[in-house]
Amino acid sequence: MKALDGLYLDHVAALEVAYAGALDGLVNERFDGVAIHSGSLVPRSEFDDQFWPLRPVPHWLHWLPLVEPDAVLLFTPGRRPRLVRRGATSFWEKPALPETEAFLQALDVTWDRTGSVLPGLLTAGRWAVIGEARALAKTPLNGTPNPPELVAALDALRARKTPYEVACLAEANRRARFGHEALREAFFAGHSSELDLHLLYLRATEQDDAETPYKNIVAMGAHAATLHHIAYGKRPSPHEAESLLVDAGATCRGYGSDVTRTWVKGRGAAAQAFAALAKGMNRLQQRLCAEVAVGKPYESLHDASHREVAALLRDIGVVRGSIEEAVDGGVTRAFYPHGLGHSLGLQTHDVGCGLRPARSDNPFLRNTSDIALGQVFTIEPGVYFIDELLEPVRSGPSGALVDWSTVAALSPLGGVRIEDDLYVDRVHGARNLTREAIPEGTAHSP
Repeated sequence: MKALDGLYLDHVAALEVAYAGALDGLVNERFDGVAIHSGSLVPRSEFDDQFWPLRPVPHWLHWLPLVEPDAVLLFTPGRRPRLVRRGATSFWEKPALPETEAFLQALDVTWDRTGSVLPGLLTAGRWAVIGEARALAKTPLNGTPNPPELVAALDALRARKTPYEVACLAEANRRARFGHEALREAFFAGHSSELDLHLLYLRATEQDDAETPYKNIVAMGAHAATLHHIAYGKRPSPHEAESLLVDAGATCRGYGSDVTRTWVKGRGAAAQAFAALAKGMNRLQQRLCAEVAVGKPYESLHDASHREVAALLRDIGVVRGSIEEAVDGGVTRAFYPHGLGHSLGLQTHDVGCGLRPARSDNPFLRNTSDIALGQVFTIEPGVYFIDELLEPVRSGPSGALVDWSTVAALSPLGGVRIEDDLYVDRVHGARNLTREAIPEGTAHSP
């Protein structure tokens, strides 16, 4: 990980320049510096004394991979950034050690165990304060909390990744590989519950539940029709499921991967048809990845994915008629209701790529940017058999375009989604961080 440490030092140097530029470019307000609060522990409820694990403020993680509550980073242009740490304030729990302490080489460190030092550091100049409202309300940080113009500028910085960030995302994909391969093997071996598979994923990736970038989605059979299925079945089904959808990632220094794979087994006609759907989805997903190009509106790629899905549904016998009829009649949006992808980085649905509203027929599309160098985003088309979405099609004017007997046969297998993480660079065009680490897209038993 020494190579990552070297990239990290370059990353901090780049952030110093970028933050100075963001402050200098403000039109409506002027600030002498920025104070970033790491975040505070949040009670699980108002009625007990337990706390959720800390999820640090992303602006904080942009500077340093330290999961520590109530710490503050002070940045003033032309000065070395200063880290103000409180340290462990309770003997009940202590934060886990960070993956690296390279930040000690890039930042000056001040310990403020009593909370009396920090106010004196903010007396000179006008400060912008970035952090969660709950934490800022109880922290003595005198300044303007979360000024919108500055926050927008800092969000824009995160849309284009530095080499350090790309290396962290690549490593997060490599770590996710161990989990996906373990679950694939367990699925084909048979007789595991969704909870068994979730716990196996955590063990294989060597991360606790709170360390995952998002709650693992582990969906067998019809459960895969729930896009974010996390209510795991706790016992193996007496009738072994023939499909498994796993949407799960891993983290590296605050950066998370987001990977989905779908596997199919079984010899019946429905399983074979669903395997054809999964294989076709893998192929069309790779075609969409190959179409990524600088300057192309991401929404046009999303539109292309609906045409691809219409063709696939027609090929496997779910849809009749033309591709145009399936798309224009709203059929594809009933089978494929979500957006093609989203920005990725310190947050699973990261900032910086949703700068304008999507069209009204794409209400769940999170990336509306023009594709640019340095962006990292996902490509994740899917097809699902969701009764609540299909019923209006069945009873509407486009109902005749669907073979409902085929839908009934495939519905017990839930749905299929394939998802990769892509980095846009000059050399590769679209570098697929996921396929570099996890080449297998879908598989089914012979």
